[in-house]
Amino acid sequence: MQTKLTAGAGQAGLKENSTVFGVLIAISMVHLLNDTIQSVVPAIFPIVKESLALTYTQLGLIAFALNLTASVLQPAIGLYSDRKPQPYLLPLGVVATLLGVLGLAFATGFWSMLGSVVLVGVGSSVFHPESAKVAYLAAGARRGLAQGIFQVGGNAGQALAPIMTALIFVPLGQPGILWFTPLAGAAFAIQAYTARWYSGRLQAGTVKKRSRGSAGAPAANRRRVAAAITILVLILTSKMAYLAGITSFYSFYLIDRFHLSVQEAQWCVFAFLAAGAAGTFFGGPLADRFGRRNLIWFSILGARRSPSSLPYVSFAVSIIFCVIIGFTLMSSGSVNVVYAQEPLPGKIGTVSGLFFGLAFGAGGLGAAALGALADSTSIETVIKLCALLPLIGLLAIFLPSDRKLSEWAEEAERSQAASAGPDK
Repeated sequence: MQTKLTAGAGQAGLKENSTVFGVLIAISMVHLLNDTIQSVVPAIFPIVKESLALTYTQLGLIAFALNLTASVLQPAIGLYSDRKPQPYLLPLGVVATLLGVLGLAFATGFWSMLGSVVLVGVGSSVFHPESAKVAYLAAGARRGLAQGIFQVGGNAGQALAPIMTALIFVPLGQPGILWFTPLAGAAFAIQAYTARWYSGRLQAGTVKKRSRGSAGAPAANRRRVAAAITILVLILTSKMAYLAGITSFYSFYLIDRFHLSVQEAQWCVFAFLAAGAAGTFFGGPLADRFGRRNLIWFSILGARRSPSSLPYVSFAVSIIFCVIIGFTLMSSGSVNVVYAQEPLPGKIGTVSGLFFGLAFGAGGLGAAALGALADSTSIETVIKLCALLPLIGLLAIFLPSDRKLSEWAEEAERSQAASAGPDK
């Protein structure tokens, strides 16, 4: 079965505009496993806060360490891999994740937890840029769909975190993390398959290395592209800070306000994350059909009112709002990356590393800042502050149209071809 899948993927990969679903499903599965393991960190917060006597500030710093590791390393790995692709980094990154999982299971205090999450962060930082490039190569002409398939695995993995807390960590405690070592083993095996496919594309010469990127593009276009990327970065930063607040602290808010058990509160967070996974998946093909900027606007306007009302509604209504917010807010998750990749041909790894890295960095900074605010004020104050963050997304009014991005991409391609001409 695996031989047939590999052969089919290889044959499909020879066609420039074909979508290689076997490879996309493989990296989506690893994305699910990677982010499931990564989501162990915030999932065990309600458990280790008591067992290891941690403060909200220390919990925020642990989340910050995880996300900072990825945010710093991912753009650097993406830049390096654009110049010199490294397919077999994919399975090697899983090794760091496995060591981090073992460390989390046996951590005895704040510092050992901190060191363990750094290892998990290293594994994640290796995974995302190269895997996003694989998704780009396997996409053919359906880039939105391909990114949606790739990213829905990660969102689904994140959605499993509250379920893991309710079903595993509450009854088993911290040692329950050991159950996730088989997931790391499965991720290693799948990444070995993906690395072979990626390596085959390199050997066949279907992957072109472009170290110059868009450097040859007209200066005016470079400035416009930089402005568009900056706006996307600000939108992404506000979104990830909001997600960090919900995933790390909303369960504490529900427990305090509605006197729920840990398990009951985690089901509400699961509704938010599961809806986000659905939004990520459907957002990709919707963007292919209706336009990327239009989908970004839907993501912002669709979630405009619900976040600001979330701290003030009943528990039953909050579950409905979590579903609405999760779906609409995350519907542009894959689209942001594809939108940014369009005007920067030859820098797919760099762009992917930058955006995934910023996502982790913004989430980590948000978690650390919100944790400190919770200690000095209250969880209720944190959730009310989070409700205002999605409003920054209104900056999308300044984003250029899809047609304009395509024009810039064509000009960059022509400039690259002209620059490469004398070298041939």
